[in-house]
Order: sequence, then C-alpha cells, then structure tokens
Amino acid sequence: MAAEIKKSRGIETKLTKGSSGQFEVVLDGKLIFSKKALGRFPETNEILEMVPA
Repeated sequence: MAAEIKKSRGIETKLTKGSSGQFEVVLDGKLIFSKKALGRFPETNEILEMVPA
C-alpha cells in the first residue's frame, strides 16, 4: 500500500508500530481509516480515494 501511495500521489509514508493489532491510516494528523473501528484492513483504492491527488 505504501508503494502504491508513493507511486500514485508522490507521498512518502511512515509506518509506526502500534499495539493490539491496530492498523490506522492518518493523513495530516487526521485519522482517515481505522481497522479497529471497521474490523477490516482497507483496500488500497479506498485509501487512495481519501488522499488528494
């Protein structure tokens, strides 16, 4: 997913180790996806739709 975001949007991503199996996507300090809240991992296209071109 990180490679696709970089390729499509030119944005460098950062992986931060969480706890309890958390998987969250944060953009400019704002949570845009939470595995904990939705109970699933995001699809790459789902995240790309939320990241400005």
